[in-house]
Amino acid sequence: MIKSCATIALVPEIKVGPWIYWDDLESSLAHAASLGFDAVELFTASGDAFDVSKTKLQLAKFQLALAAVGTGAGKVIHGLTLTDPDAHIRKKAVAFIEKMITFGAAFNAPAIIGSMQGNVVAGIDREQAMDWLAFGLNHLGKYAANFNVPLIYEPLNRYETNLLNTLGDGVDFLSARGISNVGLLADLFHMNIEEVDLAASIRAAGAYVIHVHFADSNRRPVGNGHADFHAVAQALQEINYEGFVSAEAFPYPNSKDAATQTIQSFTYYFKQ
Repeated sequence: MIKSCATIALVPEIKVGPWIYWDDLESSLAHAASLGFDAVELFTASGDAFDVSKTKLQLAKFQLALAAVGTGAGKVIHGLTLTDPDAHIRKKAVAFIEKMITFGAAFNAPAIIGSMQGNVVAGIDREQAMDWLAFGLNHLGKYAANFNVPLIYEPLNRYETNLLNTLGDGVDFLSARGISNVGLLADLFHMNIEEVDLAASIRAAGAYVIHVHFADSNRRPVGNGHADFHAVAQALQEINYEGFVSAEAFPYPNSKDAATQTIQSFTYYFKQ
């Protein structure tokens, strides 16, 4: 069964980003639960920013699961990426993500590598950067396996990375490099920029798709743009996707209305 999810970001440095909720965790969970969401996706400053026991009690109070944890603060706050030319910075990036994996695993939630993948920077051979990315993902995938959770890798659009931009790129890379326990995030906003056919790309990626970000063509909540998600919903059902469809969208016009729009759109596409 496909499940609904809303994003909560509790990192002031990324407050302008595409997250549904910005308030404190308790009030965000309360509102998400009141609308009938199944889970939340959490973006924190680090893997030790929240007490695990307290957070478990808060989630249990509102009968919500933790779908995934984001690692983007590693880049935004600390400037860490897996493809930085500086080996010391790459090592710190891996350590930061390891802590996020450990935190998420306490809730059986995988960590997402998006912006922390980095870029091929000027003066660096592309193949070298791809080797660094492969090394990081391979190591972190194995690390996550120790906790019986997968690792999620997110292809981003060309304006955010010059590494891998489509689901097909991701599948080819993970397969060719023999990287295990790493699946792909199908972010519908990024896909609207890069993919020729969203539904066809999802079908081709198949079981590699283990998480979905739900946002419209303008990155507002689904229903505020021009994308048609009927074919996307059908494709996810055809590949027997049973994960979360998580709203990583701008809180337009505000968090509460964005959450309401999201759950209405989720119900329209996935519950009829």
